[in-house]
Amino acid sequence: MDGRIESLKAAVAAWDRRGWPRPEVALVSGSGLAVDLCAPDHGPVDLAEILPFPVHPLAGHPHRVEVFETLPGRRVLYFRGRLHAYQGYDPFEVVFPVRLAALLGARVLVMTHAAGGLSPTISPGSLALVRDHLNLTGLNPLRGLWPPAWGPRFLDLGEAYDPRLRRLARARAAELGIELSEGVYAGVAGPSYETPAEVRMLAGLGADLVGMSTVLEVVAARHMGLACLVLSVVSNAAAGASEGPLDHEDVLRAGAAARARLTRLLRAILEDPQLLEDPQPPEKPHPEATRPE
Repeated sequence: MDGRIESLKAAVAAWDRRGWPRPEVALVSGSGLAVDLCAPDHGPVDLAEILPFPVHPLAGHPHRVEVFETLPGRRVLYFRGRLHAYQGYDPFEVVFPVRLAALLGARVLVMTHAAGGLSPTISPGSLALVRDHLNLTGLNPLRGLWPPAWGPRFLDLGEAYDPRLRRLARARAAELGIELSEGVYAGVAGPSYETPAEVRMLAGLGADLVGMSTVLEVVAARHMGLACLVLSVVSNAAAGASEGPLDHEDVLRAGAAARARLTRLLRAILEDPQLLEDPQPPEKPHPEATRPE
């Protein structure tokens, strides 16, 4: 594991050599959900320039990185597109951008993803907050040895999806007249969609949404003390509840249809003066996040 830790430290040093400012907020967009919020102050650059391993192309994920400023002094590190385990990445690689953001000083992680709807109360095309998750991927980014300063060995995930940030998101959505549901997200391995029997199982387990991302990133973010807020675009009803076969192009079209609402809500959240107010702090400081002498 030492080589992986060193690769993260090297990425922090490379960031500083680039001369980009350190962020307070990290933003990750999901399938077809890369939105334009502000003109970047730095970037964009290809994600491959930031990571120490190859980036595989994936439809709907530009894999670009930029930094922009919302309120004066509030810098946002924006990952346009994410990495998935089903692409062949191991858990360390999937969460590398999130760990890097934490080591650079980010305190809040905001993510979007496309999800299948399992609950009849959450309609396709709507936006939903994730309030909890089921990690059914069979993976966990905390396996192995990590520096104690980065986070606890046995991580409490009782409030993985920050209640204060969810309240803030609901308030901004209400002001904008945007319907915002809330539910439990089942993270599965993919890349095949679920069978009708699996959909019935997931609903029986208490899931309202299902997708192939997010859970590993949230675990790593909470390990390093970031407060997490996740917005789902409900792209389709899951297998057995939809009218036809599922297709990735349908997911991208749903993301495009929801982009205007998602953009308005994200902008309101990121510009809210309370976003960084009393976030869940890390249990211990990250000495690696300080600038090298």
